[in-house]
Amino acid sequence: MGKTFIMLGIESSCDETAAAIVRDDGTVMASQIASQMDIHASHGGVVPEIAARAHLDSIDIVIAGALRDAGIGMDDIDGVAATGGPGLIGGVVVGTVTAKAIASARNLPYFAVNHLEGHALSARLVDKVAFPYLLLLVSGGHTQLLAVHGPGAYERYGTTMDDAAGEAFDKSAKIMGLGYPGGPAVEMLAAQGDARAIALPRPLKGSPHCHFSFSGLKTAVATRHAALDPDDPAGPANLAASLQAAIADCLAERSSRAMARFAETHGPSTLVIAGGVAANRVIFARLSDAAATAGFSISVPPAWLCTDNAAMIAWAALERRQQPDNLDFAPRPRWPLDPDAPPPPGRGVRA
Repeated sequence: MGKTFIMLGIESSCDETAAAIVRDDGTVMASQIASQMDIHASHGGVVPEIAARAHLDSIDIVIAGALRDAGIGMDDIDGVAATGGPGLIGGVVVGTVTAKAIASARNLPYFAVNHLEGHALSARLVDKVAFPYLLLLVSGGHTQLLAVHGPGAYERYGTTMDDAAGEAFDKSAKIMGLGYPGGPAVEMLAAQGDARAIALPRPLKGSPHCHFSFSGLKTAVATRHAALDPDDPAGPANLAASLQAAIADCLAERSSRAMARFAETHGPSTLVIAGGVAANRVIFARLSDAAATAGFSISVPPAWLCTDNAAMIAWAALERRQQPDNLDFAPRPRWPLDPDAPPPPGRGVRA
């Protein structure tokens, strides 16, 4: 048996500065995250310039903390990985430059990791899901369905034509005065409401493709919110529950279509759900039913691995540790997993 390979992972693509130490056997030796949530809450969302400065302030601290928690020193690290995109470019640059500096100074292999690939492979860190599998990536900025054939090998079935599911939660929460981040706030309020009380659309239901659209749902929430009876104390909770149900229905209906397409070629497999929205219990239950109907098993990484973290970045690099990147890699604000996928009908494509 060869020497254990220990990877330092760095994540800084949005509003979390994170570092993790992961062994090639899947052991997460340490995972540190410095959250900027309180900093951005007063702005109702992430401010890129503020985020970049916060990453600069925190990155050395989280790396030192991860090494301390793992009980090792920098001399014990065998490789350095950092998110190279997609994301807010200021934060991506901070993580990339830091990783390159460590790799260069210590003559270590450097890995530029696609943030989306970190999510895509995260289930294999804890569940050892076999390739190929179907991935529903559902987070604040991304909603995609992809066949995952292996590291670096992705076939996109569907993506968002406008807002992602997480954006629909965040923007609707802002309309409803629930604060940021919107997903957990909507879920908490929805627990007190009736999901059948307020009619909301299910965009693209029945469409012959696997793409998503949530912009119209957000607009409908604004209209229904303006029409709420101020004397009805149940109104906000009913609207939150109805919104959550609509998003869950859209995700399940599109995922069912993707599972049918996947099964035509590969047979039933596993539906992996990754990204922050995967932590929503109603959405998970709805997708579990859809997977069972399609004959798919379902795998969802634990909540700490669904939100932005550096353990998934380290693991994605470990999946291809024999293929390091050059130090001339340039950070990318957009970096699609399947660059050859045709664009969906509509206004644009998310990386």
